Amino acid sequence: MSTKDEIVELETDETEEDSVDEADATPIRRWARIFLLVLTVPWVMVFIVAVFFIDPYKDPGDVPRFGTHRQLGLPECNFKSMFELPCPSCGMTTSFTLLVRADVWNSMQANFAGTLLATFGMLFIPWALASAFFGRFVLIRRLEIVVFRLAIVFLLILFGRWGLVLLWNLVIDP
Repeated sequence: MSTKDEIVELETDETEEDSVDEADATPIRRWARIFLLVLTVPWVMVFIVAVFFIDPYKDPGDVPRFGTHRQLGLPECNFKSMFELPCPSCGMTTSFTLLVRADVWNSMQANFAGTLLATFGMLFIPWALASAFFGRFVLIRRLEIVVFRLAIVFLLILFGRWGLVLLWNLVIDP
């Protein structure tokens, strides 16, 4: 084998290795990068509302478990008023507002699915910004699988928690 053949073989090996690395870090198209930036806007707005427009400690000494959304002028929960039982999302707004004030314990007591959702939002914002900036999904190879799994886990937690709350309200503490 000649020296020229060895050089060509080495260059081919290096090119194949580089192509494997590029396949692992698939670039994001421009529209997807813009979409990631657009998706951060509602999350940022939710946290701004939670910090500046809702006070979960309105009554001193009393930390509410739900109902803080009423401070935004929203009506009482229809499910709760019709069935006198909390809905799956009762306590979410309260949970968010408590978590942004670092009151993790009371946030989890209000609705731990809301605490997890707020935590996800706090992680999503920098992740989306970094992914848009670098032009690839940071720490994730296949976004579809991650989104699907996160949605399933969140729904299981949301409705599992709701089942426990209903059990508590109907059987244990009627």
